[in-house]
Amino acid sequence: MMHWGEPHYLHLLWLIPPLALFLYALMRRREILLRQLVHHRDEYDYEVRVDRQEILRRKTEASPSGSSSLSDRLPGRARRRLLIWLAAFTLAVTALARPQWGETLEEIPHQGLDIMVVLDVSNSMRAEDFRPSRLERARMGIRDLLPRLKGDRIGLVVFEGVSVMECPLTVDYAGFRMVLDDVFPGMTPQGGTAIEQALRFAAEQFDESITADRVILLISDGEDHEGNPVAAVPLLRERDIRVFSVGVGTPEGDLIPVTDERGQVQYMRDRDGHVVRTRLHENALEQLALRTGGMYVRAVPGDFGLDRIYEDGIRPLQRAELDIVTIKKFQDRYPWFLAAALLLLCVETMLTEKKFINKSAVT
Repeated sequence: MMHWGEPHYLHLLWLIPPLALFLYALMRRREILLRQLVHHRDEYDYEVRVDRQEILRRKTEASPSGSSSLSDRLPGRARRRLLIWLAAFTLAVTALARPQWGETLEEIPHQGLDIMVVLDVSNSMRAEDFRPSRLERARMGIRDLLPRLKGDRIGLVVFEGVSVMECPLTVDYAGFRMVLDDVFPGMTPQGGTAIEQALRFAAEQFDESITADRVILLISDGEDHEGNPVAAVPLLRERDIRVFSVGVGTPEGDLIPVTDERGQVQYMRDRDGHVVRTRLHENALEQLALRTGGMYVRAVPGDFGLDRIYEDGIRPLQRAELDIVTIKKFQDRYPWFLAAALLLLCVETMLTEKKFINKSAVT
């Protein structure tokens, strides 16, 4: 079965039909101009060297053979060259797309650390003081972080009033991203916000036998309706888990949009009927990071903060050999297609040189 290493280059093949029509139109125009040029040159030579009767005789005799030579020899060669160019272009584009078939298995020991993302999905993350919403902006920031990991394992815990393991620690970043894309506010069985319980739950997911540093990446607006987040610090320090936290939201806060059963957007209200305004609460997030040797960043528009956290806090941490990963590698076959394209271009050059040599010999 064939695979493609760079399949987006295959879109260039759509250029072949319009390119072929354009070159064919140029070739036809060249043929017409050549016919006119030869016709006018012959008339001029005849008028200078022979009389009108001789001109008519030579036109009658020479026209069939001259026309045949022009229509069959020169245009025929041009058409062959056009086909060679198009075939070479097709092969070159195919080579760019890196066709692959045949596979080998390769065992790669990889080093890294464990990063557990603990993501707040409570209703307050619907607020739009970060466009398009706090939660969507958080997902965008996490997606941008993935290319930097380079072998680190990453997992995902979402929480509101309860915590749910959405993705265990893994190096399958594509699979992690698919899980992340399915996250939405209010997805857990119980509403509210319980940061302490989420931290304790996430701490249980790490493998104690691995010597690599362990990281909890807490992303929340800091609102907490149950417990005290800082109370989880002794457990985190006992297990050598660092908390890197990102505060999402603004101190001024914003209303929480919700959609009712008729599809109309309303704003969340409390039990007394007052419209709820959710604000960023930084104190607990800062204390968690400070007391566990991590780092706190407040997200701002245009800079979510995960790049700074990774470069200044996570990247310098200790990594260890996690396990042996067996990967399937497909063998590149693009050199064959590239060689075929170069061979066709060499053939085209030889045809051109042959034409030039034959013309010189005649002269």
